[in-house]
Amino acid sequence: MFRAGETFPHDPAISEVEAQLSWVEQSQAVLVALDAAGDLVGSYYLRPNSLSLGAHVANAGFVVAERCRRQRIGSRLCQHSLQAARRLGFRAMQFNLVVSSNTAGIRCWQQNGFQVVGILPGAFRHQRLGYVDALVMIQQLVEGPGP
Repeated sequence: MFRAGETFPHDPAISEVEAQLSWVEQSQAVLVALDAAGDLVGSYYLRPNSLSLGAHVANAGFVVAERCRRQRIGSRLCQHSLQAARRLGFRAMQFNLVVSSNTAGIRCWQQNGFQVVGILPGAFRHQRLGYVDALVMIQQLVEGPGP
């Protein structure tokens, strides 16, 4: 069962069919992480951030099972997604809407080489906190000019 957390941009009431379409069918790559017992611990998708002339920049979304938080699973998923993005020929990876209250996520992304390049004031409608800022974060994946 897919259940979006409070800092995930999808509708918290997303249906299984909608989640399948958004997470799997619209993605270029999907990884599902399982523990030793075969239980889902996390997942990510990888896709172009934009169309056509911007398609060389990747975008990714991540989820970690609530019971598995603080085990560095998000960091390992991030590292794997960066390797996969390089293999697929992406020149950079950009996160468009990192919710400012998601301090664990921000710390994880920064520890894995992402930089904040912009702040979108009030861009996320948080269920408990109301309108909060969102960050745009990016990491170059290849040497040389621009993404």
